[in-house]
Amino acid sequence: MKDFRFRQVHLDFHTSPAIPDVGAAFDKEEWQRIIKLGHVDSITVFSKCHHGYSFHPSKVNEMHPTLKFDLLKAQLDACEEIGVKAPVYISAGYDEKDAIEHPEWLHRNKDDTNQCGDFFHARYHVMCFNTGYLDKLIAEIEEVMQVYNPCEIFLDIVGERMCYCSKCRKDMAKLGLSYLNDDDVKTFGKKVYRHYLDEVEKAVRKYSDTTLVFQNSGHLSKGRRDLVDTMHHLELESLPTGGWSYDHFPMSASYARTLREDYLGMTGKFHKSWGEFGGFKHPNALRYEAALSLAVGGGSSVGDQMHPNGQLNEATFRLIGAAYSEVEKKEPWCKGAKAIADIAVLSTEVMGGAWHSDSVKPDIGANRILFEIHRLYNFIDLEEDFNKYKLLILPDSWRFDANLKSKVEVFLANGGKLILSGVSGLDENNNFCVDTGVKYAGLNEFRPNYYIPEFEVVNGKTEYLMRTPSHLFENIDAEIIAYGQNPYFNRTPDRFCSHQHAPNDPSYTYPTAVIKGNIAYIGWDIFAGYGKYGDFHQKEMVNYIINRLVGDELSIEAAMPDRGVATLMQQGERKIVHLLFAHTTNRGENTEVIEDVVPLCNIKVSVKCDKPSKVMLVPQLEEIAFDYADGKVSFIVPEVNIHQMISIE
Repeated sequence: MKDFRFRQVHLDFHTSPAIPDVGAAFDKEEWQRIIKLGHVDSITVFSKCHHGYSFHPSKVNEMHPTLKFDLLKAQLDACEEIGVKAPVYISAGYDEKDAIEHPEWLHRNKDDTNQCGDFFHARYHVMCFNTGYLDKLIAEIEEVMQVYNPCEIFLDIVGERMCYCSKCRKDMAKLGLSYLNDDDVKTFGKKVYRHYLDEVEKAVRKYSDTTLVFQNSGHLSKGRRDLVDTMHHLELESLPTGGWSYDHFPMSASYARTLREDYLGMTGKFHKSWGEFGGFKHPNALRYEAALSLAVGGGSSVGDQMHPNGQLNEATFRLIGAAYSEVEKKEPWCKGAKAIADIAVLSTEVMGGAWHSDSVKPDIGANRILFEIHRLYNFIDLEEDFNKYKLLILPDSWRFDANLKSKVEVFLANGGKLILSGVSGLDENNNFCVDTGVKYAGLNEFRPNYYIPEFEVVNGKTEYLMRTPSHLFENIDAEIIAYGQNPYFNRTPDRFCSHQHAPNDPSYTYPTAVIKGNIAYIGWDIFAGYGKYGDFHQKEMVNYIINRLVGDELSIEAAMPDRGVATLMQQGERKIVHLLFAHTTNRGENTEVIEDVVPLCNIKVSVKCDKPSKVMLVPQLEEIAFDYADGKVSFIVPEVNIHQMISIE
């Protein structure tokens, strides 16, 4: 994209027909003044909201009953005058007006309920794209394209769904599929969603070759490149306080940037999440979130909700401006920059698990470990070129088929390093497909058990609790870097010890982790374990192995605390280091927030690069001293106040 904007606002406007005088207080000059106050360069405005009404005259839909003028055009004109882009939002998956008027268009579960429940609760209801609703939605899209010619169409609440409505059941039968078979319903759901995507693309392209299309399903599914082939850029919905947490966005971004050069992180100005009128986070939180987007190679979108009267909230845009005024100054060192990644994690989500389920706990654990030890990484799918990376991690669950075996063999032959854990690396017959130096001997019947490191750790050599499943191996022709011991017995109602589990039985010790050449194997589901339990010694083991395999090849070392962030970008001939830190704390019922600024001082950084002419703090343009030896530049950053960039020229 030639004109990708880094300072966007997603302006929700889901407005009930029971609200009077919608848009009555809209004033073009005031609208423009407040947008400028927020240093905003793109703002998403609404054609149709979840309630189902349009905010402009319409021949194919009903304009909001208390709106007296074309609010959409007024907003578009106001933005155009001041050079602010204005993508147009159309609610796709929700349309409460049509849900009530056309119940036959509703998505249905197996028990004939709607995905979002009955009509006795105050909530929106999901529509089915295999009904007459799709025809109406396409007509709405075409009308917006024909009348307003927007720069972008943003479609919301979409995705593949299993639907059992009468229309879906009939159409499945015509294709020889049965609604009684879950696999058939999933297959049909994919077909319906593909048809929806194609119809949207045709509708937009009928009127424009340049209008962008974004389909928002709340999560970018790893391994489903077919779902993003009609999207020219990506917007990663990830409100830290809205259930996503602060470590979700870096994981999502580390995959998105392997698919698209242009993407942004969508957070919110809210204390919690969408639809929160009067909710505010601290400005320091938004400063950190916007800086984090820059540090991982993206732009930002801040979610807001406009008051039904059509006025933008000045306090909200002062809050946004606190972050975006800084982003604006930093953009020259961010536009066109590409993230450098030493390590690739083959995402377990590719195997089909939902991103929030236990099946992708290995991804969560790997992301947290790598983020906390400040390694440069991407999450990848099977279509990615493994040879771009120095180290490949296959966390816990990756059994090999012929394709994966072949790709890994080529990667290793080219000098790549590999970390396996759990059953990763095994074929369907429990044989390792690469030379790990051991023979797999099955799942350990004891859980939990204990880990004894053969390398230096913070708390010294002792027995460390491992709550995650472990795996046994034998015939060892490799360096043993860790041993294990079992408890005296597993905890049962008729045999237990103390409050949780039996202590370690020192009478029998066995190997649990090995390194042979370019390959390390860990005999625990260590990444899922860290994702679920977060035991520090699990991270220590992974960090030790990474340093053993690729320590001299790592692109950056930064002496940051575990909640700090260190990334490295390539922008033309220069490298840009990003250092971030914010103190997080829990408020209310487990809501993680940022409030206080806690500066970090005198941070030592080392970057693998050619000898630079200068190193400077940006955007301050202050040169700092550096040393260069053994292919690395070393320097000390005097202070990190939430975010500091360093340009290596």
